[in-house]
Amino acid sequence: MSIQADHGHELIPRPEQTPDALRAALAVVAPGRLGEMQSTKDEAFAKAVEWQSLSPVRSWVLAWARDIEIARRPDLSVRHARAKSNLEHEDPVVARDALRELGDVLDEAMKTVRE
Repeated sequence: MSIQADHGHELIPRPEQTPDALRAALAVVAPGRLGEMQSTKDEAFAKAVEWQSLSPVRSWVLAWARDIEIARRPDLSVRHARAKSNLEHEDPVVARDALRELGDVLDEAMKTVRE
């Protein structure tokens, strides 16, 4: 597990950015997404072979590290869920604000896992 900034209560420590560590963390914070993780991993590895590049694998690692960061931190998780629930709000201002907030949450989580 890596050293991390204090974001208040965290469900689990931030996992290392390896497939096994990310899978173990996801099994705790969002076990219903394990199948999705495996299928996207398979796709990333297939693209890596096809493209002869590790960039699809690195993108897969970062995307799942970001999603796990959101799930393991209740502060981000609540903001993420609230924003997603308002994306199709009938009031366009609410929907636009939700889209902005969703982007902010995703950016914050990505910035954190890239540190």
